[in-house]
Amino acid sequence: MRRPFSDSGRTPAAAERSSALEAENRALRARLAELTEEAGRNAALLRKTQERELELLRAGSLAQLLERMIHGLQTWYQLDAVTLVLHDPQHEIRHLLSGDGFLLDELAGVQFADVLTTVAPQLANLERPWLGPFSKADHELLLPAVADTASLDPLRFTRDLASDFLQHLGVVAAICVENAVNRARLVRSGDTDFLTGFPNRRYLHSRLRQELARAQRAGHALACLMIDVDHFKRINDQYGHLAGDAVLREVAQRIDAEMRLSDMGARFGGDEFAIVLPEGNITDAERVAARVLHTVRSQPITIGSHATEIVTLSIGVAAAAPVAGTRDYKVLAERLIAEADAALYRAKSAGRNRIATSQNIVA
Repeated sequence: MRRPFSDSGRTPAAAERSSALEAENRALRARLAELTEEAGRNAALLRKTQERELELLRAGSLAQLLERMIHGLQTWYQLDAVTLVLHDPQHEIRHLLSGDGFLLDELAGVQFADVLTTVAPQLANLERPWLGPFSKADHELLLPAVADTASLDPLRFTRDLASDFLQHLGVVAAICVENAVNRARLVRSGDTDFLTGFPNRRYLHSRLRQELARAQRAGHALACLMIDVDHFKRINDQYGHLAGDAVLREVAQRIDAEMRLSDMGARFGGDEFAIVLPEGNITDAERVAARVLHTVRSQPITIGSHATEIVTLSIGVAAAAPVAGTRDYKVLAERLIAEADAALYRAKSAGRNRIATSQNIVA
């Protein structure tokens, strides 16, 4: 007796197996298409992530790097807000930025934490991206300016998604911050006088040009003090150079104590110091000069184990008011220093231990 055949010439069992194989093939093709599409998305995401990482690596300064990490990532990933938390227990990063004349208020979105756990306890032992929905208890210190937030796409950042690209970006960003801080340290060390800790003459010229440009944009004046320690050669000759160094350190500390928060002091060379007063006019400069002169000479400076010396200063004061159209700030800075130095020479010629003010406004 013959078995019945279907219209296709196959037995029902064979047809069923064929149908199952075709269904399995369709499922495999669909899955392959999904994987191909996912691979394409991942490749595109990898390229974009690498581009972002290169942008961070190309940052020329610490301030520029932080700017790119905040506004750059916000633009690149179409985010409403980005907050960068920097662990800065010794305030070194803040000092490096301020020393470059950068206002920390201009870095909206950057938080400096002395202790990470005060911002979010999770940060202390975090080894991979922390993804998940917004929680006020967890995020309000990380995002203090945002009352309530979340991803517009609930599938965009979830705990069950792989975070390899974000994790790699985080590692690159951390390396970039460390490198930028190290570069800033090197620049600062090259711009700092090792004896007094004050910025040196090179940094003074650089900073003065920046402040003159800022003064021109804002339409305000800028003042400069040139300071000379009176009869310093006698101290060196009588007590030795180590004692002279100790006197210079003490003088620098007393000068620093009388400067305004916005002022910048520098060791100009030898026994000469300078102070730049951003947004300072002649009257402001004379007040600062009077305080510095009084503080330095009011108390004797101890030299060695037994000796003390009353140290006095000669101070020259000058101011600049950059006019519109000025572009050669290097020449303007040199003219301002020369004007203050000429006033200093007049103070020394008049008997020292005094202040002389230039009547010329450098423009």
